Amino acid sequence: MMHIGELAERVGLSLRSLRHWDDVGLVHASGRTDGGFRLYTEADEERVRLIMRMKPFGFSLEELAELADAIEGSPADPLAALPAERAEWFRTQMHERRAKLARQLADADALLARVGPFTPPAD
Repeated sequence: MMHIGELAERVGLSLRSLRHWDDVGLVHASGRTDGGFRLYTEADEERVRLIMRMKPFGFSLEELAELADAIEGSPADPLAALPAERAEWFRTQMHERRAKLARQLADADALLARVGPFTPPAD
């Protein structure tokens, strides 16, 4: 078990984000200390990392929770726990949104090519 600060450091999120995700039901602490501090497991860390990978797709918090629950519930077929129509909606949305992200990344690369390479400042 790890405290929220350790989890935040390991995954690169703020304490505030982790607390908010817990408050809205996206990620739950697996336990609490006698003093009431949140405690997380390795499985909790994996869920946080999964959600972080889903964030760029722009799903709502409710959709993130639904998708994370489905993926965790059936690793062999990540969307098997969802009704067929809902699973297909998620698949379609993820492919469409990934294509949009790819276009945005290509645009960013084109702009970077115009402005030239990054030169870090000398110490």
